[in-house]
Amino acid sequence: MNKIHKNSFKAARIIPAIILIVIAFLAGYLLRSITKSSSAVVERQTTAAESTEQQQWWTCSMHPQIRQPKPGKCPICFMDLIPVEGNGNQSGPREISFSQDALKLMEIQTTPVERKFVETEIRMVGKVDYDETRVKNITAWVPGRIDRLYIDFTGITVSKGDHMVDLYSPELISAQAELLQALKSASDIKAETSELVKNTITATLDAAREKLRLLGLTDEQISKIESSDKEVTHVTIYSPMGGIVVHKNAKEGMYVDTGTPIYIIADLSLLWVKLDAYESDLPWIRYGQKVEFTTEAYPGETFKGRISFIDPVLDPKTRTIKLRVNVDNPEHKLKPEMFVRAVVRSKIAESGKTMSPDMAGKWICPMHPAVIKTQPGKCDICGMDLVTTESLGYVIDIPKEAPLVIPASAPLITGKRAVVYVRIPGTEKPTFQGREIVLGPRAGDYYIVKSGLGEGEIVVTNGNFKIDSALQIQAKPSMMNPEAKPDKAMDEPNNVDRQQRETFEVSGEFRNQIWQLFKGYLSLHEALAGDNMENAAKAVEQSIESLRNVDMYLLTGKAHETWMTTSMYIGKALDELQIAKDIEASRKAFSDLSSALITLAKQFGIPENQKLYRIHCPMAFDNKGDDWLQNDNEVLNPYFGAAMPTCGEVTEVINGKTE
Repeated sequence: MNKIHKNSFKAARIIPAIILIVIAFLAGYLLRSITKSSSAVVERQTTAAESTEQQQWWTCSMHPQIRQPKPGKCPICFMDLIPVEGNGNQSGPREISFSQDALKLMEIQTTPVERKFVETEIRMVGKVDYDETRVKNITAWVPGRIDRLYIDFTGITVSKGDHMVDLYSPELISAQAELLQALKSASDIKAETSELVKNTITATLDAAREKLRLLGLTDEQISKIESSDKEVTHVTIYSPMGGIVVHKNAKEGMYVDTGTPIYIIADLSLLWVKLDAYESDLPWIRYGQKVEFTTEAYPGETFKGRISFIDPVLDPKTRTIKLRVNVDNPEHKLKPEMFVRAVVRSKIAESGKTMSPDMAGKWICPMHPAVIKTQPGKCDICGMDLVTTESLGYVIDIPKEAPLVIPASAPLITGKRAVVYVRIPGTEKPTFQGREIVLGPRAGDYYIVKSGLGEGEIVVTNGNFKIDSALQIQAKPSMMNPEAKPDKAMDEPNNVDRQQRETFEVSGEFRNQIWQLFKGYLSLHEALAGDNMENAAKAVEQSIESLRNVDMYLLTGKAHETWMTTSMYIGKALDELQIAKDIEASRKAFSDLSSALITLAKQFGIPENQKLYRIHCPMAFDNKGDDWLQNDNEVLNPYFGAAMPTCGEVTEVINGKTE
């Protein structure tokens, strides 16, 4: 019994242990299964996340609504697609990062903000004209008959004192008789003659001589009459100055009255050049500034002069100011009515004023700018008091600190706002931040920065529109339209397109005026497509004249402001076309003009019954692509000319608006 009892006791102890072992084994098995399942889930989630991150999307910098899973061409503008960087949530709302490969594809270029004195060039056109102060009329001083013209055709050079006309005048003969009678009376004076009579006879003689002088006779002629004791039947009129006979008003045998013009003589050794300056260029123009200009007659030769007059009234039709330049012409190379292209170079101080250290402490004549002295005094020509150069608006002292400047291509200007993209230093990937800045005046290829940037910061000078588009792709607000909501950025992918869609209702008269500008542009397009620089130059002049004739006062409000901005870009493009030395430079400037006129056509419309075709060539400018306008759909490529005349396709038709 004891043995059975012991065995039962052992069994009672072993069975619970076995049960515990089985439970532990089952628990371990279940825990291992759960852990393995959880790990698989986590691994699958991680793999999916990594796969999502590794999924690379490609978009167009100009049309960010385009998204493709692989590189290629934009189906709208045919530009190369660029990679979409990041998920848009790893940086600030105005920041974006790119890989080095993306920067190369986007052709991003940067430059540091620097301090330096910059120079602006104001380019103008005009004509040579006579110096009005050196144009004289030779007139008849007494009534009579012209019996001889010594100068019988225009263009002859005469010197001061040369004989010009022999004039028969009964009035002059009568005056000579009075002189001879007075002279005889004077010779009859005797010693016993009273002083009163002597004085009367002497006064009469002096009056007779003075009368002849007033009738145009010289002292030498009067003396000859007195010595010969007989009247001269003809009086000779002499030239009062040297110059060129530019006009002949009389013929031999004709009768003239007192004051009748016979000749016009102009001294061409000093001429005026009259120039047209745009309203926006006035801050850089000063009285007494040096001007350089060229003519078609003497290519490669530069003539110089000084600004002698700035018209106080703006021309309401051309929106320009007339300038007058005094030019020495000792060799008579310059001829009146010659067409000239002029340039004024102004150094700009930080305050935005014209800086001219070479005029420091100088005194200048307000009527004759060539008269510049180191001390106060009188003008050698007109006798006026000299004035200080500071009183004419010059900054004569060199500032201690140069102005802060950025290239003109860096800022994106929308109305009153200017924004730039600044590269953030010390980041793992190239990162850019949008920043609003305050600009001063533009000086040539630079803008003066008043605030918003510091010296040494790196700003984007090429590709800033692409960066702005990339921001919108990531649902971040565009710097071009900071008030826009992030979700709206995807609906409005490109600010340039938004501006072009902003249209204005204007009068038919205004559309007809800007259509003249389009006609000049279309002639320019044909000339470039035909590789004809001569016709291109004529078309540019036609376009400049049409731009001047546009009446800005036909617009009001925002339409007026928009036209002022658009017309400025048109004018600058035409200026570049004017100075282009070869057809390649002309085509590059034509691209800027085309961009401005496409915007103009969309904003203000074109006249009824007119039609324009927008054509795109994807191969222009090293496959970057570009657009232009034509008045028909038969492609004529202005960027390649005869090399590839039909490269391009119609992308849009702009129809005229009805009233």
